[in-house]
Amino acid sequence: MSSSFQASILVASPSHPNSVAWSEENLVAVASGHIVTILNPAKRFGSRGLITIPPGKPFSVGFIERKDLLSDYMLHIALSRDSSPQEKQYRENRPCVRSISWSPIGFASNSGCLIAVCTTEGHVRLYRMPFLEFSTEWVEVMDISNMLYSYLKTTNFQAANFRVSEGADPSQACFDEGDDDDLPISIMRKELKRRRPNALPVMEVKACSQKQKNTFTAPRLRSRFSKQVFGDGCQSLITAEEYASRNAMLSSLIVAWSPCLPQTSGCGISSANGLTSSCSVLAVGGKSGVLSLWRIHKPESYSIMNSPDSNKTVLVGLLDAHDTWITTISWSLFISDASDPLLLLATGCSNGSVKIWQACCRRLVESSEPSGSPFSLLKEVKAADFAMATMVSLTVSGQSPNKMLLAIGKGSGSIEVWTCDILLHRFEKAGSYDAHNHAVTGLSWAFDGRCLYSCSQDDSTRCWILHENSLCEVPIPSNTPGVEGSADVPDAFCSCLGLAVSPGNLVLAVVRAFSTALLNPMYEARALKAAVEFLWIGGQQLEISSTVCPDFDVKIFPDFPEKELISWENNILWSLNQHEPLDKPLVVWDVVAALLAFKQSIPKYVEHIVLKWLKPSVGVSANLSEAIKCLSKISSRKLQLLNIISKLVVLKKVETDKLDGKSQLLEVIGGAEDERLDWTQLHSNSEMELRDRLVGYSFTVFLDVASASHGKGTKPGYWVPIGTAQMEQWVAIHRKDIKNHLKLLADEVRTVKKSQRPSFCEYVEKEECSFCSASVPFDSPDSAICQGVKCDTGNDPTHKLSRCAVSMRICPIAPVWHCMCCQRWASKLAPSPLFRMTGYPSDFKSNTDDEHPKPWCPFCGIPLKKLLPEFLLSPSFV
Repeated sequence: MSSSFQASILVASPSHPNSVAWSEENLVAVASGHIVTILNPAKRFGSRGLITIPPGKPFSVGFIERKDLLSDYMLHIALSRDSSPQEKQYRENRPCVRSISWSPIGFASNSGCLIAVCTTEGHVRLYRMPFLEFSTEWVEVMDISNMLYSYLKTTNFQAANFRVSEGADPSQACFDEGDDDDLPISIMRKELKRRRPNALPVMEVKACSQKQKNTFTAPRLRSRFSKQVFGDGCQSLITAEEYASRNAMLSSLIVAWSPCLPQTSGCGISSANGLTSSCSVLAVGGKSGVLSLWRIHKPESYSIMNSPDSNKTVLVGLLDAHDTWITTISWSLFISDASDPLLLLATGCSNGSVKIWQACCRRLVESSEPSGSPFSLLKEVKAADFAMATMVSLTVSGQSPNKMLLAIGKGSGSIEVWTCDILLHRFEKAGSYDAHNHAVTGLSWAFDGRCLYSCSQDDSTRCWILHENSLCEVPIPSNTPGVEGSADVPDAFCSCLGLAVSPGNLVLAVVRAFSTALLNPMYEARALKAAVEFLWIGGQQLEISSTVCPDFDVKIFPDFPEKELISWENNILWSLNQHEPLDKPLVVWDVVAALLAFKQSIPKYVEHIVLKWLKPSVGVSANLSEAIKCLSKISSRKLQLLNIISKLVVLKKVETDKLDGKSQLLEVIGGAEDERLDWTQLHSNSEMELRDRLVGYSFTVFLDVASASHGKGTKPGYWVPIGTAQMEQWVAIHRKDIKNHLKLLADEVRTVKKSQRPSFCEYVEKEECSFCSASVPFDSPDSAICQGVKCDTGNDPTHKLSRCAVSMRICPIAPVWHCMCCQRWASKLAPSPLFRMTGYPSDFKSNTDDEHPKPWCPFCGIPLKKLLPEFLLSPSFV
């Protein structure tokens, strides 16, 4: 196995498979026992977020007669609910996290990600980052279980054909630890020994008080008392079968968010202000075998102020998926030019069967009733050995766009792989493999389905390549670029309980539990429970035999094998190209970290990769001088990526190893002064090009709204430019450097303002200081200098103010958005079309629309956040 380049210690050990998830905003969540630990992989010794799982309030489902406690339906419920002081304390004080899943980016009120947490008590809650509270504890947004209970109560628990699963908890068949209703067998055995032979078990209904619990010893309960306790929903006695069925309906086991549904023509939910709201589907699988599907919408607007969460949640379907417990869920999105986008869903259960479903995105978005599920069955994969399906991973191949790939991990340790032509609905089994000795606890596709990673409870992690419709195992790369492996974590692990791949697919996170027998009982065993290891996989081999000759001189790169250098080059280029379209947020921490690591040892290799990435846009002779001349032909997203690489990698001074007590700083690639000047000019011109496009778009929208040609600007919520006066002054200062098209737009704006002052746009020629109300001249689009007397601070009579990166106006005193890459501030969000421009447009009018503004930096493209103190968790997009 590859050695980790860094690791983070956890305070508790995970007890369920798939216990790690990597968000689109570069945060890693680990379900470690009774808490969820949230890490920033860029700062393993930095701040952490925590979700402490409180004891859940149980739901009232009804009363049964005492004699029904001995029925087959109630046997496992009665055993797990048997009340002894030890068991009660175990359940109430130590609820365990069973499943976690991150939402796509943009569903939190600060434009971040929500996390869904499912506990062993069967409760599902959504949480967000405490971006305003001075606390590391994440904030609950909504309780999905309460919403499901409210719906089932209105239908008298007859919403769907729910079935009661048979057998014991399937998770106990593969995992040694259990919680809540999966109590350790040793505890139950001790209690049975203490119990008298003629004593009947007394079932505990959690919603009742202790006095009310004692009434269960009576032969029959009166309906009047039942109505008083449970309300109108459960007025009468129910049978043991009904009680077990209702209990299974509310016992959730697994959660998974779908990708963000694409906004196609006519496919969108209009909010109160007329704008289209994006949405995602949260799938919740439970013991009844039924999948509840919740459509959750993005907030109508983003804010870093203390505003209530405004996510709209709709139950859109109850899918009767399996006859037994749902144990694993996976999503994928299929987009084709010939048909509407399809949402693909794979569900696995405790008897080993896996089903693949599909739903039209349009139907999912338009659905408002849970009476009928919008999903239809594509294929059922039945298990011959009846081994539980512990993991499924579904993806659409990047090499064959119509090809779907499904990997199934079993409790027996085997892996099955299936391929499917989505348009023809033709399935083919790629093979079954004895991958591990114990249950598969982690499974994830990477690099567009070309690579599959798996881990097991036997503490093994393996990599597989899909070659000619069969899996072939290849080693995980062992070489680490630029830095040595992590040596601060002892190699005393006993099991792997999940893995996750970074947004750029260059880093693999593996959760591993320590073996107490291998640790020092005095110094290590008390503190070390589990750890998250981060492995470099950017050098992963994706072909069985590679005959490609490198297009660089191998002699100048002596530290790495030739094949791994070729793989690193291809995978970094693939990751950069994957971030160019806007369907993915610009989160390139792993790309920047890999390039910085290579810069310390072989800087020429970094220059080679960057120039090769620019080659399709620059031309055959890819060099810095040609790149500077062709910036107007490059897309805005690629310019933003170029800004990040040039600022954080190429132009950044990196501290190397200390020699003789002195630190050495590695300068720009190659170390030559002329190259540094070229990269500085390239970075400066790239930012100028993006600002040119932002100002040009703002002027065009200003003129469009002023003429009222389409009525834009009259509805609340649409993007309307402000700061046009400051933009005019910027054009006047840089008139020699900007394009003629922008000069004409500036002249037209000036003419419109002289003829009629538009009421929708605040027209301010002179600005005042936010502190002393003194006049502040316009000198720079990024900062302003106030020279008022009241701002005199000792020897320096000036006061520096920040300007908004979008409007160029002075930022208010209130908290504003912050870019962690270029350190700019923004009080107004940038328009969406700015990020979609494929080059400098000949006509900005063709790019205007009514979409939501994007909470992204207009110069770096990364998500904007509130600047948080050091002791609070903050994601690292770069």
